[in-house]
Amino acid sequence: MALLITARCINCDMCEPECPNQAITLGAEIYQIDASRCTECIGHYDAPTCQSVCPIDNTIIPDPQHIESRDALWEKFVVLHH
Repeated sequence: MALLITARCINCDMCEPECPNQAITLGAEIYQIDASRCTECIGHYDAPTCQSVCPIDNTIIPDPQHIESRDALWEKFVVLHH
């Protein structure tokens, strides 16, 4: 599934440059993740880099509105990068 940045975000600017899919942008108040571009870093890394660099626990979570299997995330990666 795609990830979601919650209201706990402090706009520290750590996640956006780490996203290999360019799925993270600054929204009106906090950073946001474009679910159509988020692959949870499948195809790039073993774990989502945005979560690993975020200094606030539980700020970037699975998006319950965008549930996708690992295979679907892989297919999204292939479309985005090939």
